[in-house]
Amino acid sequence: MKPTVCTISIFLPRRCLSIRPFLCPALEPTAFTLGGRHKKSISTTTLRRQATATEASTRPVTTHTETLAVERLLPWTCPGCGAFTQSESQVDAGYYSLTRRPVKAFLARQRQARNNNDTEEKETYEQVITGADDSLLRELGLDHSPIQSPPEDVFKRQPFPGIPPSELATELTSENHIHAPVCDRCHGLLHHHSGVPIIHPTLQSIQDIISESPHKYNHIYHVLDAADFPLSLIPQLQRHLSLLPQRSQNRRSKVRKSYHGRIAEISFIITRSDLLAPKKEQVDTMLPYLVQVLRDALGSSGKNIRLGNVRCVSSKRGWWTRQLKEEVWNRGGGGWMVGKVNVGKSNLFECIFPKGREEEISFGDLRRDATRQDKANAIDKAQSLVAQGDIKRLDGQEEDTSLEYDTDVQTDRANEFSLLPPAPLETAFPAMPIVSSLPGTTASPIRLPFGHGKGELIDLPGLSRGNLEDCVEDDRKLDLVMNTRVKAKQYVVKPGQSLLVGGLVRITPVTPDLVLLACPFVPLDCHPISTDQAIAIHSQRRSSTAANIAKAGVGSQMASAGVFELEHDVTRKRAGPLTAPSAVGLKPQSLPFVIFSTDILIEGCGWIELAMQVRKKTFEDGRHLGDGSTPFPTIEVFSPGGKHVGVRRPMSAWLLGGDKPLPASRRKARPKKSMKGVKKALKLARGTSSVAHHRRVAAKVSAT
Repeated sequence: MKPTVCTISIFLPRRCLSIRPFLCPALEPTAFTLGGRHKKSISTTTLRRQATATEASTRPVTTHTETLAVERLLPWTCPGCGAFTQSESQVDAGYYSLTRRPVKAFLARQRQARNNNDTEEKETYEQVITGADDSLLRELGLDHSPIQSPPEDVFKRQPFPGIPPSELATELTSENHIHAPVCDRCHGLLHHHSGVPIIHPTLQSIQDIISESPHKYNHIYHVLDAADFPLSLIPQLQRHLSLLPQRSQNRRSKVRKSYHGRIAEISFIITRSDLLAPKKEQVDTMLPYLVQVLRDALGSSGKNIRLGNVRCVSSKRGWWTRQLKEEVWNRGGGGWMVGKVNVGKSNLFECIFPKGREEEISFGDLRRDATRQDKANAIDKAQSLVAQGDIKRLDGQEEDTSLEYDTDVQTDRANEFSLLPPAPLETAFPAMPIVSSLPGTTASPIRLPFGHGKGELIDLPGLSRGNLEDCVEDDRKLDLVMNTRVKAKQYVVKPGQSLLVGGLVRITPVTPDLVLLACPFVPLDCHPISTDQAIAIHSQRRSSTAANIAKAGVGSQMASAGVFELEHDVTRKRAGPLTAPSAVGLKPQSLPFVIFSTDILIEGCGWIELAMQVRKKTFEDGRHLGDGSTPFPTIEVFSPGGKHVGVRRPMSAWLLGGDKPLPASRRKARPKKSMKGVKKALKLARGTSSVAHHRRVAAKVSAT
């Protein structure tokens, strides 16, 4: 039995060092042979496996030099996740299996292109040697003898050890794979929905990456998720990244200014807006509300600033992505996608990247560039004359600063310790980053230039969004992600009951004798049950038939996330036909009750709209509700570790998901009364009257 080659790799950013087994015999794997008196029947699958093993054993053993040669042909980074190519861990990002069909096709094309280049160089060298002078060749130690051809065994040697020639020919003629293949981890995410998340970077790491930007003009796209907006907001992002402060509402505030020799601005992009409302027009009407919620989330720093740089887009439905793509093209420079994990950065990256677009020709710029080139040639000629002593001095020489560039856009590939990977060659339709629900899909910055050096768009790894998925069973983690808009059902939580959300979150009203209306916009099952049963199920002291995705042992970690007040008055929206202009049209001030509401956010999952109705007399008299500390109704929320929960002003999204009311012109008259059972009732009435009549007649006859 031939020995199996074993390789131990030490992780490096680009390539790996290998230890051969003959240097360390202890690393050689031991083969065990199983034998016995009873033999099993061999199936067709077993025969096929044995044939494959025999064919593999007859293949030439891969040498260390050939392995390194194959590794050099692999892409520098994975186009799907941006990870550097590595050969140490098969489950981590950046690992390539040479047995996958796309990888074999890519290696075949790379070797074919390299052989073509070598042939062209050889022909050029022969032409130069043939036409050179004898004296020059003698000085170089060469002659006119033909170039020696390499041995024949070099051409017969298999270019890719471990790949049969028949499969290699098939891969060379196949046209299915054009772009560089993705690593094994990205392949598993795309086709098997399985993978290992990366260690999420810190905000300091993102700052260090952006500080290495080769562009003078940079724009930060702070991507936020509409599902739990604004929990995905990174607080104090401008201060951590040393960005320009937001423009104040003062009319004299500057539009743009340089900071540390560079200009860096920021925009807030709210993605997945199709989760908020079914129509684009409805989402557009929500923009003032979203701006106000964002201003509240920014705290004291967001009171007196302009928020005209807020965009609400949907990559799935194509809402406002074309306008954002135009802004990316017109800005140029460096565009950086910053945000937390699973907020939709990679999906938005694919929608707003200007694919297949080139810079428009401007004849004025061409004339100006030609003038600058003539000026540069004149200056070079004058400098050469000064160096020769023909001219003593050149006055009035000015440096043309209009062509200055911070640094070269193409990063040095030899700089393996740079946090910013090298930019690939610009193509009209490059391979886009993969989109997956796994937190931490993007492992390293992905750079894609556009416009012939006009700018580039960089997708950065996402920051940590919390570890709520660690409290969920492995096969139910995808249930936390809201992929489509949820048609919420309104639950009635009576006094003495609580709302259990997927076994992870429990909402208990603190104010007694009030009915709670809950509209959960989450992809989890909700159940209103008694508070005692909810506590037992939430703490995993009691089993239940209700859907529970919490992992075993998480019940002991449940804690209070806080007591929240329902302090926002939504009587005008929630009162229904009483305040609707097309119905009764009463004013909210004339109603004897007040409806308070708020939204409870679950990090990375969605939100729950809560509402309570309170008597106006009780509220206006200043009577305290609940524990006596506030006049507003209150609720208490319990979650794993007392985290992953937030609150915001109500969106009233439940009112947008129902059937659209018909206009007055299309309304029909009052429907006809149902005649079901009317004939039967008339017959019974007639029968009863005839019996009574016969009885009266009989009584009169008997009396006479």
